[in-house]
Amino acid sequence: MWFEESVFYQIYPLGFVGAPFENAPAEYNEQGVKSFCAKSTVAGEPSSTPSQADADKCNTVTNIEISASAPIRKVIGWIPHLEKLGVSAVYFSPVFESDTHGYNTRDYGLIDRRLGTNEDFKEVVERLHEAGIRVVLDGVFNHVGRGFWAFHDVQEKKWDSPYKDWFHISFDGNSNYNDGFWYEGWEGCFDLVKLNLRNDAVVNHIFDKIRYWVDYFDIDGLRLDVAYCLDREFLKCLRSFTQTLKPEFLLLGELLHGDYKMWVNGEMCHSCTNYACYKGLFSSFNCMNMFEVIHTLIQQFGPENWSWFRGLHLMSFVDNHDVTRIASNLNNPAHLPLIYTLAFGMPGFPCVYYGSEWGAKARKEEGDPELRPCFDKPEWTELTEHIATLAEIKKNSPALNYGSFRSVVLTNQQCIFERRWEGDSAEGCREGKNYERVLVAINAADYEYTAHFDAGCGQAIDLLTGKVHDFGGGSVLPPYSCAIWKMEH
Repeated sequence: MWFEESVFYQIYPLGFVGAPFENAPAEYNEQGVKSFCAKSTVAGEPSSTPSQADADKCNTVTNIEISASAPIRKVIGWIPHLEKLGVSAVYFSPVFESDTHGYNTRDYGLIDRRLGTNEDFKEVVERLHEAGIRVVLDGVFNHVGRGFWAFHDVQEKKWDSPYKDWFHISFDGNSNYNDGFWYEGWEGCFDLVKLNLRNDAVVNHIFDKIRYWVDYFDIDGLRLDVAYCLDREFLKCLRSFTQTLKPEFLLLGELLHGDYKMWVNGEMCHSCTNYACYKGLFSSFNCMNMFEVIHTLIQQFGPENWSWFRGLHLMSFVDNHDVTRIASNLNNPAHLPLIYTLAFGMPGFPCVYYGSEWGAKARKEEGDPELRPCFDKPEWTELTEHIATLAEIKKNSPALNYGSFRSVVLTNQQCIFERRWEGDSAEGCREGKNYERVLVAINAADYEYTAHFDAGCGQAIDLLTGKVHDFGGGSVLPPYSCAIWKMEH
C-alpha cells in the first residue's frame, strides 16, 4: 500500500494554530452540536448560515475569536515547506469539535470552531492533495468528551434518553461530576467518556461520519487513537467498511506494547506505531549502548523465523505530541541527525513531528501544551536539510521500504545494518529494479572509527553525499557520522 513508501508528518492542529485550550461552551440541536461561527455540517448536511447575532455570540464567549481567514488554513502556507522536506502524508491530530485538547470529542461531524469550518478544512485537504500529499485524520473512537451531544442528552434525560446505551452507564451510582449516574471513563479519566462499541447505533454513527469524511474531505486514512483499547470486533467491521470507501484506505493503530500482530493483520489495522522501538532509539544514544535498539530491531524484523514482525510496516518516530521532543531528549545534540538516520533506515516508515525537523525543544513534564506549540513559520536548518535528504533516499529505495534486516557491525557506540530487497515482497515498486542492498552505518562516538567486515562487494555509493565509498582496508566513520551505502551488485 501507499503508506509503505511514505514519509509522514504529524501536525497537532489546535496547537499548530495557537487555539485557546478551552473551547466555547457547546450548544446543541437535535442532531448534534450547534456551531454558530460559520456554516456547520451535521450528519453530512450543511446547516443554514447563522445570524449575525449568533456569530457575535460565538466570538465573545470565553474571548474566543474566530478569524475570517480560518486558522486551519495556515497549513496551506506550510505546503512548500512540506514539499521541500519530502513529506508524502500528513497525519492530523484531532480536528473535530471538542471540549479542550481534541481527544474529548463533542461532534464527529464538525471541524472544531477554533480551527475553522468544514469548508476550510476541505480546502486544506484539496491543496495538500494537489501537492501529492495524502491526509490521515485522528480517529478517536474509544471515547468522547463530556460535551458530546449524545452524552449531553443522557445528562438531561437520564433513563429516558435514547442514547443511554451508547455508553457504559449505571444509574445505581454517581459520577465525580454529580451527574446522577456512574459511567466508565478511559483509564480513569472521566472527562473521556467511553463509548459502547458493541452498540450497533454507535457503530453506525461512527461509520456514517467516516463516510462523510471520505466523501466530503476525501481523506486517505485514520490513525486510531488508543487502538489497544478498541473492541476487536469493531476493528474488524471498521476494516471491512473502510475498504468499501477507498481500497487503500489506511488504518494505523496507536499501540504501545504487546504483540502488534493481534491488531495489525488482514482483518484489522494495516499498521501501528512502533512504540517498542521508540525508547531504544534515544536511550541507545544517551547510554551509548547501540545494542539496545539493534537487538530490538533483530527481535522485530531479524532473519530468524521467531522474529516478531517480519513483513509488517510499522510507523517509526523519535517523538510526537505525547512525549518529550527529541532535541530535549538527547543528551548530545550531535546525535540528532544520527537518530533520524536510524529512524529512516530501520524497517517501517518514518513520521516527523512538526517543529522537530529543525530541533524545537519541549519536555513532557512541562505539560502537553508545551509539546504542541504554535510556530509562526517553519524553519530550515542543517537538521531539516538532512531529514529532507533522508526522505528522498527513503522514498526511492526498495531496500529501505521493503528490505530484510540484518545486523552487520555492532558495538556500544557504532552500528551497521543491512537492508536487502530481492523483488519478491514489493512487486513492481520501482520499475526496472529487482534487487537492492543498502547498509546504514552510524558512529555515535566522538572519535573516528574504522569498521572491518565483509561487505560482499568492493564499492558503494553513499546516498547521503553522492560519493563513492571503497570498502578496501576498512570503512572509516568520522566522529558523530552516518552513511547510507548503496552497494554495487
